[in-house]
Amino acid sequence: MSIFTGIILASLLGGVLSITVAAAFAMSARAEWVPMLVSYAIGALLGAAFLEILPHAFELTKSIERTAATILFGIMLFFVMEKLVLWRHCHADHCEAHVPEGHNHNHDHGRSGMMIMVGDTFHNFVDGIIIAAAFLADFRIGVATALAIIAHEIPQEVGDFLILLHSGYTKRHAFMLNLLSSLATVVGGVLAYFMLQSMHEWIPFFLAIAAASMIYVAVADLIPGLHKRPELHATLQQALLIGLGIGSIWLVKALIGEAA
Repeated sequence: MSIFTGIILASLLGGVLSITVAAAFAMSARAEWVPMLVSYAIGALLGAAFLEILPHAFELTKSIERTAATILFGIMLFFVMEKLVLWRHCHADHCEAHVPEGHNHNHDHGRSGMMIMVGDTFHNFVDGIIIAAAFLADFRIGVATALAIIAHEIPQEVGDFLILLHSGYTKRHAFMLNLLSSLATVVGGVLAYFMLQSMHEWIPFFLAIAAASMIYVAVADLIPGLHKRPELHATLQQALLIGLGIGSIWLVKALIGEAA
């Protein structure tokens, strides 16, 4: 399979699969399963960042210090971007971060359904760029990155889907809007593929930004939500599912490595 085909398939499958599963959860009132998906997503994101993307970025780069600085810059960048989004959408004196734990998406301080779609479309576009950069670095890295993106997209899409329903959209309309938004992943992937073909020296820095985004989402957005269930059995369940997410990335790495 060619790299370009892999990027297209990963982008399409990632968008369609995550939205279909998210819609099934939202429409069948299975939102109580979202916290379990969040725990798995944390493991998949951290596993992809530390087991696949960062080792390859350090291997390709001519300057480990610059790549490490890019990761730090990326984390700060995503912090500022999230602050700007929260500032833009806060209409009250007290604002809380958008944490996808259970039904917390419903307390989104008046974010309209259309703003949700605008933000989600941009997010999907960036995901496409990340997938393309990973595939251009190594096919195995691309597969692991796509898996991690799918894992964290599902709980996010469940929340966005519920917000659209609460904003007055029908189930069919909400599903179609999310499906259209997911096509931005393909657009981002295709554009990045052609741009990065002649800019191979930039690939380690794109990988560093990709790793930064995964680390930030896992540590800043998802993990705090898990602390709302401090009881021992919940903590053990969360740790097990995080380990499962990490293990799935390791398994993909091992299987594709053997097939290569």
